[in-house]
Amino acid sequence: MNYKKCTALAVSLLTAGLIMMTAGCSSSDKENGKTVVRMLQYKPEAVDAFEEMEKRFNESHNDILLKIESPNEAMTVLKTRLIKEDYPDIVGIGGDINYSNFLDAELFMDISDFEVVSEIKPAYLEIEKAREFIPQEGVYGLPYVANCAGVLYNKDMFAENGWEIPETWTEFITLCEEIKASGNLPLYFGFKDTWTCLAPWNSLAVGLAPADTCSQVNSGNTTFAAEYAETAEKNKKLLEYCEPDPFAYSYNDACTAFARGESAMYVIGSYAVPQILSVNPDMNIDSFPFPANEKEEDNVLNSGVDLLFAVMKETKNKDAVYEVLRFMYEDETIQIYLDNQNAVPCKEGDFTLPSMLDSMKPYIEAGRMADYQDHHYPSEMSVDAMIQTYLMDNSSDSTEKFLSRFDREWKRYNRDLIEKVRKYEEGQQ
Repeated sequence: MNYKKCTALAVSLLTAGLIMMTAGCSSSDKENGKTVVRMLQYKPEAVDAFEEMEKRFNESHNDILLKIESPNEAMTVLKTRLIKEDYPDIVGIGGDINYSNFLDAELFMDISDFEVVSEIKPAYLEIEKAREFIPQEGVYGLPYVANCAGVLYNKDMFAENGWEIPETWTEFITLCEEIKASGNLPLYFGFKDTWTCLAPWNSLAVGLAPADTCSQVNSGNTTFAAEYAETAEKNKKLLEYCEPDPFAYSYNDACTAFARGESAMYVIGSYAVPQILSVNPDMNIDSFPFPANEKEEDNVLNSGVDLLFAVMKETKNKDAVYEVLRFMYEDETIQIYLDNQNAVPCKEGDFTLPSMLDSMKPYIEAGRMADYQDHHYPSEMSVDAMIQTYLMDNSSDSTEKFLSRFDREWKRYNRDLIEKVRKYEEGQQ
């Protein structure tokens, strides 16, 4: 997922009134004798790919008309339409907290009878099941594409200097020291935009903290102070190898600097590559999973579902909707999206992946990956700003203060969810 913040799900949409929606409110209708299927998807940067998909579908189907909307601020648009009971048939959203909230409000249809479910990589299905606040029977979100976050590196600069891709934390720090000694800058950050602070945080946390950390905290089995201490300390260590005052530079500044060869590496997701190549189209970029551990086998690729499709429970035309999804999950259609967005397919198959993911392919093929930790964070908690504040804090007890605040703020913003989990677990016992 692009780290830019999605608008939080309004509290009013999570009330009983939303759950008790009346039937027959779907926006599906007929147009020129065709069944209209409406999709609303949240990635305006992929509008060209979706326009091509829509065009190909409509040219090949005489009985169904597909209409895809790709608005800016799609989550706000979607929530407004839900309030008005003007529901699309299919939504394309990220596998993050917004999906969890919609699912918790019982808006989505169980699509476990859709045959393509069996063709999705198990790792991504497991990631989406982990998005459920309370375990549910069935499949409600079908992963489409994922992105990966780790370390982008300048292949030509590495080759010219004989630098090797590190596989452990010690090797990574040794490499940073070597690059620094050569007169080059190891890393570049754009921490002026707070959301970018989540990129190295997530890439470290997937290898250092359990994938279900947030769920375990909700259950009262652990604390963030216990699980995130190493992540926090190693995150701050990276500041020794970046440009002076990274909080003065934006995401665009960091992309531009990396594109111009001002740093050898950039800790960010694959979603940044198009922005980098817009500055330097000839740049030779590859990436590797962040080596957060002292044993290579303990490292995990940070990969999450960037786009999934869910069917609204209120749709009137399940058969037509399923036909649209069959088309969307054809290999040729998926490849359109991969080529446009440098993404990773969630479906099994023989796809052409972007070259900048070459060093990550072994992890992807082995399913050796875990979701972004921030996909579980409520946006109201502003964890990105908390991390930025922590990184700017040079006091001796900064880590202790940060982790204490993390636990305190988590309870504040997840009070209702923690109570719901408690009641569910008591019922199970």
